[in-house]
Amino acid sequence: MKKLALHWKILLGMVLGVILGFVMTYFDGGKDLIQDWIKPFGNIFINSLKLIAVPLILASLIKGVSDLKDISKLSKMGGRTIGIYIFTTVIAVSIGLVIVNLVQPGKSISEETRIQLVSSYESEAGSKIAAAEKQKEAGPLQALEDLVPSNIFNAASDNGNMLQVIFFAIFFGVGLILIPEEKSKPVKEFFDGFNEVILKLIDIIMLAAPYGVFALLAALVVESPSTDLFKALGWYAFCVILGLLLMMVIYGALVYVFTKKTPKFFFNGIAPAQLLAFSTSSSAATLPVTMERVEEHLGVDEEVTSFVLPIGATINMDGTSLYQAVAAVFIAQAFGLDLSFSVQLGIIVTATLASIGSAAVPGAGMVMLVIVLAQAGIPEAGLALIFAIDRPLDMCRTTVNVTGDAAVSMIVAKSVGKLGEPKVKNWDDNL
Repeated sequence: MKKLALHWKILLGMVLGVILGFVMTYFDGGKDLIQDWIKPFGNIFINSLKLIAVPLILASLIKGVSDLKDISKLSKMGGRTIGIYIFTTVIAVSIGLVIVNLVQPGKSISEETRIQLVSSYESEAGSKIAAAEKQKEAGPLQALEDLVPSNIFNAASDNGNMLQVIFFAIFFGVGLILIPEEKSKPVKEFFDGFNEVILKLIDIIMLAAPYGVFALLAALVVESPSTDLFKALGWYAFCVILGLLLMMVIYGALVYVFTKKTPKFFFNGIAPAQLLAFSTSSSAATLPVTMERVEEHLGVDEEVTSFVLPIGATINMDGTSLYQAVAAVFIAQAFGLDLSFSVQLGIIVTATLASIGSAAVPGAGMVMLVIVLAQAGIPEAGLALIFAIDRPLDMCRTTVNVTGDAAVSMIVAKSVGKLGEPKVKNWDDNL
């Protein structure tokens, strides 16, 4: 077991959890046994993800924003980089929302299964529905007013106030940029170290993922053994993968429009980094290869890659943002919650901002999904529905994240006159 890669352990935990759940449904008292002695470990795993959400946002966002101090001497490049990253992220989230609203994977769940789901998480779902009803009665500018916290400690004590935490982290990071470097340095070093600690905690939590998935899936099967739930999961995965493929098409089109380089040239050049991203599920681990491919095979100047790509590995998570949008609406549909247009706009904002704080490591997207769910008033317990197939989707969305970084670096390089001919020609290029 120790020699298996983590994603294989998670998949094994998923299969064993489903098998155990199905087997226990044929025994008297089997459901109670799972709920009393297995499910609590799944709940502990979900709680650990919630636990790390606020510290991760604070650490990653403050570090990410304060690292942009180079904009003072690269203001033109910096402004375009951030602008394009935000633009592509909004496109990704919007694509995810359009697809999931058209396909409606959660609606394929029968009413009987939906009632079972809601009853399983009755207290949590009820509080979310009540909060959603209260939100409908608020004024038109209430969302803007709620964005600014009156007390950061109160805001940080509730995952439902995550936008307030994001606002504070960005505000704090901007403050670090504006003060003299000698005074900001110790504070920045603290948050750099704090960020490293949080990333290590995520590694530790993800070691428990196979067992958490095992417990969650076993409980999910005994509480809702209907096969239509698994059919809905298939449609959910289809929505995510379709959205990711569309983002790949958009990257190729953007590169062609702005740099006049063909999609074939672009994808040939970045392919090894894509494969590494797919296998590691980590933008950070892939970064050295991404930089090498973009410089040597796509013709981007080192000055651009050293600035654009590290920032992209921190704040540009298009694939992750798209997945969060699809997952949030899917879980809402599974619980029978109708999300209004304003709530889905809120998902666009939250997923975009949360992607800025997403650590470039495996599993961080699931942590950030907690933020999106809480902000939209969707039961976080619905994570149990999607965690089983999260790992293969994580591999796919990390590939999109890395591809987006490379595409933006080419566009920025072209805009500042730093895009030339590649130093190494790709073997099958006919350009």
